[in-house]
Amino acid sequence: MRKLAVPAVVLGVVLIVIAIVYFVTPEHSLPSFFPGHVSASSPEAGHHHTKHGIAALVVALACFAFAWFATGPAGTGDETAAS
Repeated sequence: MRKLAVPAVVLGVVLIVIAIVYFVTPEHSLPSFFPGHVSASSPEAGHHHTKHGIAALVVALACFAFAWFATGPAGTGDETAAS
């Protein structure tokens, strides 16, 4: 599991950046490959995708939590036998 900690942290950082882009960029200025991108002539072109940003932020925090727990001390397996 420790091998997956580094990719989880990298993915978490990327998702934080994506969340920031969603929070500060209006719909018409989003990159065209982002979900929620619309043309500048759309009546909703000035809105921000706050829910998309929150979702990216939550998944980023989940990635960081996974990496944290994956790098914790390895259990010996004797915890159940001690009780």
